[in-house]
Amino acid sequence: MKVYPINQARKAKRRGRESRLAGLRGQFSPIMVVLPLAAGTAVFLWDGPPRGQAATLLSATDTESASFAPCGGPLRRTCVVDGDTFWYRGEKIRIADINTPETGEPECPREADLGQRATVRLTQLLNAGPFTLEPIARSADQYGRSLFVVTRGGSSLGEALVDEGLAERWKGYRGSWC
Repeated sequence: MKVYPINQARKAKRRGRESRLAGLRGQFSPIMVVLPLAAGTAVFLWDGPPRGQAATLLSATDTESASFAPCGGPLRRTCVVDGDTFWYRGEKIRIADINTPETGEPECPREADLGQRATVRLTQLLNAGPFTLEPIARSADQYGRSLFVVTRGGSSLGEALVDEGLAERWKGYRGSWC
């Protein structure tokens, strides 16, 4: 087999390029870029472990937790709508044992103020630590929201809002806040 000089030059050039790349592999690797980006994205988008699989070291009974903020915009995954409604991992949940003042269409300034305070307080309560979503006899309301009593350590978070004057116990219909 006859080897032409141009092939030898190409092979030498290729060997030189490969040796330079081999030297760079020890200093810089695509994984050094991809791994931090993937980790950062995961931390930004993660809203906790799957339902029912949260760490049980914090509480033997309370297994749900996430970081809640007020809802805003069309994407609602884990956020608080108002004092008795929130989104948790893409599911809209209505707290079944209470009713709070409306924030969307309040009937008077007092209701608007109490509604905002109830929303802020529910956000604080949900962020204070693990909680439990206790089902009731009905799984959903007429608007398709899942119905749960939200508890921590066996005590209702809704009842805490009632005690603070920011909610009323659910009586089957909305009361007036004006």
